[in-house]
This record gives sequence, C-alpha cells and structure tokens, in this order.
Amino acid sequence: MVEADLERAEERAEAGEGKIVELEEELRVVGNNLKSLEVSEEKAMASRDSVEDKIHQMNDKLNNAEARAEFAERSVQKLQKEVDRLEDELVLEKEKYREIGDDLDTAFVELILKE
Repeated sequence: MVEADLERAEERAEAGEGKIVELEEELRVVGNNLKSLEVSEEKAMASRDSVEDKIHQMNDKLNNAEARAEFAERSVQKLQKEVDRLEDELVLEKEKYREIGDDLDTAFVELILKE
C-alpha cells in the first residue's frame, strides 16, 4: 500500500515537474513578448516626441505665416487707399487739363476772330 502511495506521489511529482517545465517555457515566451513590447513602446515614444516636435514647428510656421498675411493685408489696404487717392487726383488733374484746353480753344477762337 505504501508502495502504491509512493508510485502515485512519484507520478504526481513527475506531472508537476512537467507542468513546471511548461510554465517556465511560457514564462520565457511572455518575457520575450514583454521585451518586444518595451522596445516597441520606446520606439513609439521616440516617434511621438518627433511628431510633437514637428507639430510645434508647424504651429510656429503657421503663426509666422498668419502674421505675415495680416501685415500683407494691411499693406494692401494702405496701397489701395493710395491708389484711390491718386486716381481721384488724376481725375481732378484731367478735369483741369480739359478746362485749360477749353480756355485755350476759346482764346484761339477769340484771337482768330479779332484778326
């Protein structure tokens, strides 16, 4: 009877040792997976930092471009006002020129008629 108990205990011990080997192998696989995940995480973090830097740079460029665009718009408005002023001045000068031309025509006609 003791020998039968011994055999059963030895069988259970062998089964337990087999299970230990299986669990150690599974632990090794899980460890390797964990290492791979850690490397992937480090790469992802480096990539994220790089992307965040690019976003920051692009935001800076956008802000600069917006500032330049606003300055250009103000400059265009000033130049348009100047063009409008010059056009108005040109119209006035053309009117003066026409009046002088009319005065000269009248003067020539009077000179011709006086002679």
